[in-house]
Amino acid sequence: MAVPLDAKRVISGNFGKVYDVDGMWLTNVTSIEANIEIGMEEVRRSGTRWLGNKTTTLKGSGSIGGYMVTSEWTERMNQVTDDVSSPFVTELIAELDDPESFGAYRVRLKNVTFDNIPVINFEVGSLVEQEYTFVFSGYEVIDAIRPN
Repeated sequence: MAVPLDAKRVISGNFGKVYDVDGMWLTNVTSIEANIEIGMEEVRRSGTRWLGNKTTTLKGSGSIGGYMVTSEWTERMNQVTDDVSSPFVTELIAELDDPESFGAYRVRLKNVTFDNIPVINFEVGSLVEQEYTFVFSGYEVIDAIRPN
């Protein structure tokens, strides 16, 4: 017999945090999403009509949304526009740590490079929000920080 879902164990995004490579909590961040696209090649096999699949590539991409508090991140990303500097590359740590859940979930995204620079965006009468899209190569799930 199935046990009913204990609603208080469902993780709330209210307890999500994002940290930069220096461990600084980016308090203005209100959302983060990271995904890995798996590239596959079809493999024809003898003796069957079924195609097989061979994983050949991985591509990490994501986005961060939040309130504009300073222009610091835009200025860091801007270094690539002088035609001689490398793109800004960093790491991010995203954490979900709802005290009522079974444990914390932390992920470190490696080699994060932003693929657009939000130069200016505002609307009169509204809070200024920004979205940063990025690519990454590599990630690590960090062990839960609260045992159950």
